[in-house]
Amino acid sequence: MEKFAPYLMFNGNREEAVNFYKECFNGEIGLMGRYGDSPMEVPESRKDKIVHVELKFWGVSILASDNMDSTESSKTDSSCVHLSLGFEDPLKMELTYEKLKQDGQATMPLKEQFWGDKFGMLTDKFGIKWMFNCPKKESA
Repeated sequence: MEKFAPYLMFNGNREEAVNFYKECFNGEIGLMGRYGDSPMEVPESRKDKIVHVELKFWGVSILASDNMDSTESSKTDSSCVHLSLGFEDPLKMELTYEKLKQDGQATMPLKEQFWGDKFGMLTDKFGIKWMFNCPKKESA
């Protein structure tokens, strides 16, 4: 069966990021390997960086690694990509939003929108852009 998973490239801080997301989403780390454990020739300073990691949560996976061709930076260039999270429970959405917002920036606070759903956006401390959406519950 085919599947789709976003793959994030980080500038040397992937391990910090994956542990942060693991806590935010109550996820688990699947396969994780370091450049130093691979057969690739890498500078000594990069051997402890992540060559590949899988973070599993909510029935999906995000894959990531530290980019070998970039300079050390605290943020990832992700200006054209937003990761969208859908929720059924507004409280769970608010809690996840607050966790991901830690040391990041709210770009659109969570609030009811013209289409009726509660929606918001933020950029986390690693430069990843997130969108949050929770449909309005119909009263019975």
